[in-house]
Amino acid sequence: MGAEDDLAGGEDAASVSERTPRRLALFGGTFDPVHNGHVAAARAAAERFHLDRVLFVPAARPPHKPGCHAPYADRVRMLELALAGEPRFEVSRLEEGQPGVNARSYSVDTIEELRSQLASGDELFFLIGADAFAEIKSWRRWRDVAREVVFLVVSRPGHVYEIPPGTRVERLDTVDVPASSSDIRRKLAAGETVLDVPFCVREYIARRHLYTKI
Repeated sequence: MGAEDDLAGGEDAASVSERTPRRLALFGGTFDPVHNGHVAAARAAAERFHLDRVLFVPAARPPHKPGCHAPYADRVRMLELALAGEPRFEVSRLEEGQPGVNARSYSVDTIEELRSQLASGDELFFLIGADAFAEIKSWRRWRDVAREVVFLVVSRPGHVYEIPPGTRVERLDTVDVPASSSDIRRKLAAGETVLDVPFCVREYIARRHLYTKI
């Protein structure tokens, strides 16, 4: 189910405007593949910041990376498997339908699309790792992004970051995220056992022969 289906929920304009404002976090990334650290960070953020919903938004064509190793459809399916049974988590296809064969998945476009679906009182957060947040000034229209969201920055070993003026940040330093998708891909390609990925996702990777070589 995409964010458009669930966020709108078939409500008319009056009922949307009258309901209690929600606290939603956008969690973007390639999720190539999703691992336990992603899920742990989302759980910790949801608890600490009282989030009603966390939207996992896999990038179709990430602008800061040369490409993804697994196709978009596989990355979406792995997320769906990993998040099954998590009522506050949802996989969103917001970046799937961006126009143009070579179109890139820019966060500012995703945020603007999501904002158009929300009520005026809804609060929007952006869950992000410290390594990615350290590059915020390289993002397309990063100041517009900063105006729209509160960043929930997950600490990563060895990564420090500056907070640009006017950027709202809440630190999330209590989550241990030792795994990285790139390390997991290397281990899978080498035929090593990987425990940092949910079992259902490991089964899917094996069945689809993903990451057999990088």
